Amino acid sequence: MIYKEYGKTGKLVSAVGFGGMRFDETKTLKENAEIVRYANSKGINYFDTAPGYCNDTSELIFGEAFKDMPGEFYVSTKGMPTQFDTAEKAIEAVKKSISRLGVKKINFYHIWCIRKREHYELAMKPGGQYEGLLKCQKEGLIDHIVLSSHQTGNEVNEIIMDKKVEGILLGVNILNFPYRWEAVESAYEKGYGVVAMNPLVGGLIPKHEKELYYLGSDNETPTEGALRFVISCPQITVALNGFTTKEHIDTACRIADESKPFTQDDIEKIRKKVGTAMNEACTGCGYCNDCPQEIPIPNYLQFYNEKHLFHATDEQMKEKLKFVYEWGVLAGKNGYASKCTECGYCEEECTQHLPIINRLKEICSWDE
Repeated sequence: MIYKEYGKTGKLVSAVGFGGMRFDETKTLKENAEIVRYANSKGINYFDTAPGYCNDTSELIFGEAFKDMPGEFYVSTKGMPTQFDTAEKAIEAVKKSISRLGVKKINFYHIWCIRKREHYELAMKPGGQYEGLLKCQKEGLIDHIVLSSHQTGNEVNEIIMDKKVEGILLGVNILNFPYRWEAVESAYEKGYGVVAMNPLVGGLIPKHEKELYYLGSDNETPTEGALRFVISCPQITVALNGFTTKEHIDTACRIADESKPFTQDDIEKIRKKVGTAMNEACTGCGYCNDCPQEIPIPNYLQFYNEKHLFHATDEQMKEKLKFVYEWGVLAGKNGYASKCTECGYCEEECTQHLPIINRLKEICSWDE
């Protein structure tokens, strides 16, 4: 396993991190906890979770695992400033997570899901979340205050320049990195820890390896190439992977053990290969999932990725839509794109600021 120093914290963390958003929810807490302990036995020591993940069971799964871990570990969790908008609420949230995780303190606590400047300002207001986190830090309940952002590179730079946090969590992968790299490099150069989430674009790369063949090199698959990118780039401290099986863990750890770092030349070669549409791909994060009209928006957007990534024509999309209604991501789903009232909820929640309403309208045109 590769270990890197997380910014200026002095903590050596594994280049492969365990992201607790994709546990197999058909399994028990103890069964999923065993996967966590297995990852730790393979050298992974950075474990990331949040309230609400996996129907609010993720912190509990980690708590079960932490009762008997084979090695040392660091834990990361989160809290939204929109939900914990006072110092008092923030302190209670930290204490609740500590209780659920069964630890004495949280090593990395994220100001979570900053999608626009107003969210950051809300966290930083007098008497707000940041003030509460500082109190927790003073009391030894938090080691390091960090931040999770879904903003563009230049917007993240503004936060970095504010020097209020010690690390940043970003959606960075081999397909969209040209649109995030400014923030990654800036954070790295200024001594921040940099954690990358969505390394496989919400599973899109494994599903489309044939079309994305150019992401791999020599004998590696596109999926392996994508993992190698985020694991071995010196600018990225931790690559978060959502594991559901031991085999997934073995693959990521093998890549960490065997891969050579991406050089600047390697990065520029990949930059030339990826198209401008890659930043428009939905990662399937699910934040838009509570549509008032019960439209399965994440499913529609996953289908829409075909148009952006592989330049499918309208006629091809029309044919594909018939298939996905019957056999694909929209099979058995209630709520059609035509029910959209343009209320704007989905676009407000979207971590990538995608034009969801217009995409639903376009999908409706294929459904005639």
